[in-house]
Amino acid sequence: MKTKPFIPAITRNSKAGRSAFCAAVVGLLLLSGCTVGPKYKAPQIVPPPAYKESSPAAYGAADKGAWKPAQPQDAALKGKWWEIFNEPELNALEDQLNINNQNIAQYFQNFMAARAQVHEARGNLFPNATVAPSYSRSRTSSTVGNAASGSSGSGSSTRKATTSTDLSLPFDVSWEPDLWGRIRNTIRGYQYAAQVSAADLENERLTEQANLAVYYFELRGQDALQDLYNRTIETDRKSLELTRALFETGIDNDEAVAQAEVTLKNAEAAGAGIATNRALYEHAIATLIGKSASDFSMPVKLLNTPVPAIPVGVPSELLQRRPDIAAAERMMAQANALIGVQKAAYYPSLTLTGGTGFQSSAISTLFSAPALFWSLGSSASELIFDGGQRKATVAQYTATYNADVASYKQTVLTSFQQVEDYIASLCVLSQQITRQQDAVQAAQRYLDIATARYQTGLDPYLNVLNAENILLSDQQTELTLRVNQMTAAVQLIQALGGGWQKAQLPTPAQVASQQSLSQP
Repeated sequence: MKTKPFIPAITRNSKAGRSAFCAAVVGLLLLSGCTVGPKYKAPQIVPPPAYKESSPAAYGAADKGAWKPAQPQDAALKGKWWEIFNEPELNALEDQLNINNQNIAQYFQNFMAARAQVHEARGNLFPNATVAPSYSRSRTSSTVGNAASGSSGSGSSTRKATTSTDLSLPFDVSWEPDLWGRIRNTIRGYQYAAQVSAADLENERLTEQANLAVYYFELRGQDALQDLYNRTIETDRKSLELTRALFETGIDNDEAVAQAEVTLKNAEAAGAGIATNRALYEHAIATLIGKSASDFSMPVKLLNTPVPAIPVGVPSELLQRRPDIAAAERMMAQANALIGVQKAAYYPSLTLTGGTGFQSSAISTLFSAPALFWSLGSSASELIFDGGQRKATVAQYTATYNADVASYKQTVLTSFQQVEDYIASLCVLSQQITRQQDAVQAAQRYLDIATARYQTGLDPYLNVLNAENILLSDQQTELTLRVNQMTAAVQLIQALGGGWQKAQLPTPAQVASQQSLSQP
């Protein structure tokens, strides 16, 4: 149940009323500095002093070839983090992605929409003014009086028809002072929401950049795998020629020839299938950089990029380097501001209205002093009973804020986990690759020995076949480990936030600025 609004009437001749009205307006302007709602304070996160997996004991400093983070520990990644791989082709692709990627463009427009909402909310701080000019001309009927007097006959009219003109130019103003900070908290909420959108934009940009780097190294891995199978097929072809020659001279039998043919055909079939995966990665890269897959191709190049020493820094820096953490923190600030918006509903609202204008029956006198009219007024309302709706609404927004706090803490914990995961992956993969390279060398020696003994007739061709399969499997494993190592390096950089810093996030004043922005 709402109370009826109190609307004091102030006439033109009420000087005391006008003075009281002006004094009330000044008092309301002073009162509008009040803001209800909780003060926002970001929850404290105590990060560990260092990453456990980056210690020398974790990555095996004594092992030759073991991956180690860059020193010193406080080194930071730069803006174009992909340049750390020293791959000019990757650099050029990343530059195209930043300009033409449509997902990034979509998130940028989402940010611009969130920024526009800030401007829209700010408009509620100011009065609304309207003007409604009107013109009308009317003629009264000459027979209305006859019908009223009961007379009959068309020629017995006792009243002349009249024509009148009405010109009006009214100006109306209404304003609801922000007495308890409802509008200001709404503005803050939209400002924080725009910051969330800006952080989401940077997180999407980082995700797309990392995806491109991963696809690039996966594609180069397919090129290296294709080269491996091409060399294997050539070796198998020579082995088939050798077995045929030995069979023709009577040294070997047709079973060895059949085994060599099967080995060659299997290698050719497997090698042909590699082109499918390469095409898929090439198509994915084309889409990321905003090009049609039908018009894009990449030259063949083997995977020979070494894994760089990545500066991981310390965990406390991670809170300032990841855009998803910044977005989660700004979501808390937005939820806190919305609590203030709902708490302002406990307090009365006031609306001030005023109007002035000119009204006349002739345009020649429309702007004269006698044609001037004006009015002033105010109304106040307070909800005195709502069955607990306001209390429930505040409780809802408070719970939303608490959920955002939990989400923020979980985002921080997940970020620490991801960094530790990828540091551990790089350390272990580097040791695996070193040992796998030893296995490849041993398999190559085994094949050389088996081939020599077969050529001299000491061993059957089956021994050579087994040695070739072992070597091919070991080489494939080494190549897979190298691709995994490169993708883990990209994922570690992504987990560290790339080259982004929280200082790059636009401030509330910047998102509220009228200055136009172009897509970064």
